[in-house]
Amino acid sequence: MTISGAGFMPGIELSGVLYEEAVRPILREAYPGLRYAAARVGTGSEVLGFDTPRSADHEWGPRLQLFLTAGDHARHGADIHRLLALRLPKRVRGWPTHFQESDNPLDPSGIMRPTDGPVNHRVGVDDVDGWLARQLGLRSAAAAAEPSVREWLAMPQQRLAEATGGAVFHDGLGTLTAARRRLAWYPEQVWRYLLACQWQRVSQEEAFVGRCAEVGDDIGSAVVAARLVRDLMRLCLLLERRYAPYGKWLGSAFAQLPVAASLTPSLRGALAAVDYRDREAHLCDAYEAVASLQNAAGLISPVDPKRRPYHSRPFLVLHAERFADALARTVTDPGLRELPLVGGVDQWADSTDLLDQPRAVRAAAHAVG
Repeated sequence: MTISGAGFMPGIELSGVLYEEAVRPILREAYPGLRYAAARVGTGSEVLGFDTPRSADHEWGPRLQLFLTAGDHARHGADIHRLLALRLPKRVRGWPTHFQESDNPLDPSGIMRPTDGPVNHRVGVDDVDGWLARQLGLRSAAAAAEPSVREWLAMPQQRLAEATGGAVFHDGLGTLTAARRRLAWYPEQVWRYLLACQWQRVSQEEAFVGRCAEVGDDIGSAVVAARLVRDLMRLCLLLERRYAPYGKWLGSAFAQLPVAASLTPSLRGALAAVDYRDREAHLCDAYEAVASLQNAAGLISPVDPKRRPYHSRPFLVLHAERFADALARTVTDPGLRELPLVGGVDQWADSTDLLDQPRAVRAAAHAVG
């Protein structure tokens, strides 16, 4: 998509231009001495670095977040938002700064449109603690606090990726950068627990690929195999300390991992196979590769990564619970040791409507634990 000849550029770069050439000069003139942070974080494919020209068809464009202290936000937040509506340039690098709201209730997304009047801009004005509470469900004063174990398990990885991705263009407060640093990855004990839970997920279904095929349910076998491929991809992201995005970008994020080039043929083979034996062989190749990756991480004493029979049944599996058990034995945190191997919220729930509601997620995570 182009508008009046505007060439596509990564959204993060466009946001940086918006800040440097438009927002920063306005704030310097109207609010000299104001302490704030300017960033492009939160929702949007550009925050994860996956935007393309297609992204410009909704809620993509010159966007930015301004973060003030809680006091300044209460005093000046609304005024700054109105000031920017009046004084922002109509275009940045050819892209309109005005977003026309859709009057379709089923598709309310804003789309860039030229305007002669005040711009309905996408420069949000917030305070760090308030934003973290809405984004991740963190408690008050979240910017200054280390999340508890329960809070870590209640934060979806997609939301963590949004909070720690993107770019910070200026941080006169320091609190946004500090919060992003604390949230950049799980504490080691939480990481070990989540790895154990991810291996447990593989263990639960790895024998079903053969059992479904044995009773003539080839579609069922293929569906289980696809689920296992997804779990292995998410496991690789965990091992590489990368938050897994939601389904649309999972493959794109996985493709950036060092292991992707060697592992992808096995995963693709498992998905494409029309014969159970081929499907099983490709899956076992993938199991062994990821198991070797786990051993190389040095978190546990090496576990034999080779495929083996599923008890007395004629199916080849990894017996992934061996890795789950080995990792679980290294979890020493009392708050984690008392939990079953259920894991973080997006290891047992994948409803976007649920994961987008921090209060509901927090309540559900507490009930699971």
